[in-house]
Amino acid sequence: MFTCLLCLPVYLPTYFPVYFHLMSDIFEITLLSLQVSTFATLISLLIGLPFGTWLALGNFRGRSFLLSIVNTGMALPPVVVGLVVAMTLWRSGPLGGLRLIYTPVAIIIAQTVISAPVVMGLTAAALEALDPRLRQQLLGLGASQLQMIWMLWREARLPLLAALMAGFGSVISEVGASMMVGGNIKGQTRVLTTAIVLETSKGEFEKALALSALLLILTYLINLALTLI
Repeated sequence: MFTCLLCLPVYLPTYFPVYFHLMSDIFEITLLSLQVSTFATLISLLIGLPFGTWLALGNFRGRSFLLSIVNTGMALPPVVVGLVVAMTLWRSGPLGGLRLIYTPVAIIIAQTVISAPVVMGLTAAALEALDPRLRQQLLGLGASQLQMIWMLWREARLPLLAALMAGFGSVISEVGASMMVGGNIKGQTRVLTTAIVLETSKGEFEKALALSALLLILTYLINLALTLI
């Protein structure tokens, strides 16, 4: 015991730099994961909420076809999305000149493609579940179209909140698209899910489990915050 205490001054100077470097890497990966998934979810909300509302309240030819496309999009495999986005952003692709491949922006684009149909489909389902007479009552009371839509959103706020949570959950947990368009580059595009895959491939199961626990805790805390709104 006494010998171990005497060794502490020797090992501490080498241990603490390694520890702080490891914690810095984890913080960087976690922050990038939250930034990318938050941006993708917000963009999906800006796209999915109005488009889902239009699908739910509209009465036009081709509506059922569009709904089926959106519902199919809710089950899009992330690796397929990653492949399409990677081909689009590749140097020889249509948007290759933008040089977005292997950047956080590329991950945001891919995750938005994954999340937007989820928000759209659940928004449309939430509004379609409301009593149709509610729209007529609101319009009969003199509400404008925008006021009527706002009141419908308030009436369906819990299902819409669930749509937001589902959209966020679909991107914070995906790995295929992020790996394909981001490249899992340390310090640039490495997020929690791709870091877990990397550590698992290296046989570092303890690190992979720790990162997995961190991912679960973050997801729980964010969903808890949204639930308490």
